[in-house]
Amino acid sequence: MSDNLPTPDLDLSFLYEIADGSDEFIVDSIGMFLEQTPQLLDAITQAINQGDWVVAAQSSHKLKPNLGFFGMPQSQANIQEVELACKAGGANPAEITAKFNAVKQVVEANLVELEKIKKEKAANL
Repeated sequence: MSDNLPTPDLDLSFLYEIADGSDEFIVDSIGMFLEQTPQLLDAITQAINQGDWVVAAQSSHKLKPNLGFFGMPQSQANIQEVELACKAGGANPAEITAKFNAVKQVVEANLVELEKIKKEKAANL
């Protein structure tokens, strides 16, 4: 992506809806996502690199609902494909790696955006 526009795969409307006006809830939720997501991305990366398809599938499975919660439906669909391919034994590692790297790139860009949103909301507390 050469543009510096936010990715379309980030829609926080569900988070704002369940937060019901609570900036504290938003800050806490984003904080947990910012803490857990890089750990899961690292676990998936290491597992794929080591050919540990069980761990890659498990970590992908853990990441999947978080992506949905934070309005990343395309990344959620892609990580599900990674999960299923890993559960099936990782028959095509290059394809799994490419799909996961695409997810990772989008999610890492969204982490930067979420950090900004968290700081803005935290300043209002």
